[in-house]
Amino acid sequence: MKSSFSRNFTTAAAILLIALTILGASFQLQVKEYLTDSTVSGLKQDAEVIAELAAAYSVDGKLISREFLLNLDVASRVTGSDAVICDRQGYIILCSDTLTGCEHQGLQLNKAYLEKVLENGGDTASGVINGLYEEERYVVSAPILSGGNAAGLVIVSTPTKTTSLILNRISNIFLTAAMFVVLISVLAVTAFARRESKPLREMAKVATAFGHGNLEARVKIDDDYSEEVEELALAFNNMACSLQKSEYQRQEFVANVSHELKTPMTTISGYVDGILDGTIPAERQEKYLRIVSDETKRLSRLVRSMLDISQLQKEEGIPDEKKMHFDLEECAGLVLVNFEKKINDKHLNVQVDFPEHPVYTFANRDYITQVIYNLIDNAVKFCPEGKTLGLRIQEGGGKAYVSVSNEGDTIPPEELPLVFDRFHKLDKSRSQNRDGWGLGLYIVKTIVCSHGENISVTSKDGKTEFTFTMPLD
Repeated sequence: MKSSFSRNFTTAAAILLIALTILGASFQLQVKEYLTDSTVSGLKQDAEVIAELAAAYSVDGKLISREFLLNLDVASRVTGSDAVICDRQGYIILCSDTLTGCEHQGLQLNKAYLEKVLENGGDTASGVINGLYEEERYVVSAPILSGGNAAGLVIVSTPTKTTSLILNRISNIFLTAAMFVVLISVLAVTAFARRESKPLREMAKVATAFGHGNLEARVKIDDDYSEEVEELALAFNNMACSLQKSEYQRQEFVANVSHELKTPMTTISGYVDGILDGTIPAERQEKYLRIVSDETKRLSRLVRSMLDISQLQKEEGIPDEKKMHFDLEECAGLVLVNFEKKINDKHLNVQVDFPEHPVYTFANRDYITQVIYNLIDNAVKFCPEGKTLGLRIQEGGGKAYVSVSNEGDTIPPEELPLVFDRFHKLDKSRSQNRDGWGLGLYIVKTIVCSHGENISVTSKDGKTEFTFTMPLD
C-alpha cells in the first residue's frame, strides 16, 4: 500500500516529466524548423546572387574568367555554402570547392531534376546529391537567365549537420536546465508532501490510540494546516467526542441496569430461598410472595419500557399509518381518572384548565396516552400531600400545548437539562422500595420527539411544570 507521500511524489514526478518531455520536444521542433527555414532562406538569397553574377559574366562569355572565379570564391566563403555552376545541358563547369580542376567538372545532373528547376524557376530540397556530396544537405537551385533564356543553373548547398550540431547544443543546454529543474522540483515536492502528510500521520496515531481505548485522544490543530486538513481534523475530533460520549453513556447504562436489576433480583432470590428452606414460616409466606410478585412486575415494566424505547428509536419517527385523529382533552381526562385513587390518598388538589371545545390532533393515541400517563404519574409521585396537581391544554400557532404541573420541591437548575436522560433520578438515594427506574421521562421525550414535536420543563418558586406540543388538526 502506497503512502500519501509516495502517491504525491509519483504523481508530481510523472506530471513534471511529461511536461518537460512535451516542452523539450516542442521546443526542439520549433528550433529545427526555424533553423531550416533560416538556412534555406539564406541559400535562396545566395543562389539568386550567384545566378545574377553568373548571368552578368555569361553575356560576354566570361563565365570561367578569373574575375568570376574570384567573385564565386568570395561569395562561397562569405555565405559558408558550396556552389556548383552547370550549363544548359546540366554539365558541371564550375565548383566552389575547387575553382580549377575540380573533380566534379563534367558530371551531368539528372535531366528530370534539370528540367524541373528550369521549368519552375528554381527548387528547394534536402538530401544527398549523388556524385557530388556524400552527406545530407540542404539544396537550393536557381536558373541562370541571360537574355531571357536559361544559360544554366546554380546549385547552392550546405550540410544539414550544422543544424544538427546547433540542435544538439540546445538539447544539451535544455537537458541540463531540465535536470536542475527536476532536482529542485523533487526537493520542493518532497518537502511539501512530507509537510502535507504529517497531519495525516498524526491523525492515524490518534485514531490508533483512540481505538486502543484512549478516549481522551484528540488531534492537535496547528495554524499552518491547510483548510481541508483542518476540516478533517475538526471532523475527527467531533467524531471522537461523540464516540466518547456514547461510550460513557453505554457504560453508565450498563452500570445503571446492573444496579437496578441487582437489588430486585437479590430480593426475589432471598425470599424464594427463605420460603423453600423454611426460614420464612408458612403464615408469613403470603406476605413475602406478594413482595416477590411486585418485584417481578417491576422487572417486567422495566423490560417493557426498554423495549418501547428500542422500538421508537428504531422507527426514527412515527409513520402516518400509525397515527389517528383524536381529542387531546378526552385522552388527558381519561388518563387523569386512572389516578383518582392515588390523588385521593394524598389529598391533592387538582386544577384542570381545558378549552371549552375539543382539541383535535393527529398522532399515535397510545403513545400520547403513555406520555400523559408518565407525566401525571411523575407529578403525583413528587407532589407533597395536600398540594396542587395541574393539567392544562392551550392552543396557539397551530400547536396544542399540554402541560402537567405539581407543587413541591424545586428542581435545581443544574439538574433541569438532565431530567430527560435515561436512568437519571433526582433522588440518588432512591432504593428498591421507591417506584421508578429513571426511564419515564426519557420515554416521554423519545415519544414526543418521534412525532417531530418538543417537550420542556420549568421549575421555580416551588412549582415544576412539563409542557409538550402536538399539532392541531
